[in-house]
Amino acid sequence: MDNQHKIIVAEITKLLLGGSAHASFHDAIKDLDPKLRGVQPQNMPYSIWQLVDHIRIAQWDMLQFSKDADHKSPKWPDEYWPKESAPAHENDWTGAIKQIDSDMDEFIELLEHSDIYQPLEHGDGQTILREALQIADHNSYHIGEIIAIRRILNDWK
Repeated sequence: MDNQHKIIVAEITKLLLGGSAHASFHDAIKDLDPKLRGVQPQNMPYSIWQLVDHIRIAQWDMLQFSKDADHKSPKWPDEYWPKESAPAHENDWTGAIKQIDSDMDEFIELLEHSDIYQPLEHGDGQTILREALQIADHNSYHIGEIIAIRRILNDWK
């Protein structure tokens, strides 16, 4: 990997992990009162739990698409959003967060060891770079929504 490629991958990794111009996923959920995970504020279409689980599902889908030509994406939009406003069990919450973290780690590993400009053989022009930017864009949008809901619920620093 040449130096320019290393610099680009390092910058994309920072973008994926957040914390520069945007709050990170972990900043957005840090110290969240568990009773607020399933609260859907007036005029908001979803709860924090639904946003977290949506991030998990969409990020997993983009990772799997990036590495597996046989991957079948969930049905849009029904299978990308949980129907329940709150996690049924604490393990659902912690499991979603662990999967978000492990899938992100796996995607960054893929990013570091791929030709990020090479179109994926099974796609229609997508590249690892495009998927990385899509994950970063998608996650930062929904992380902002988590923070907005926390502000509405008076649970943000």
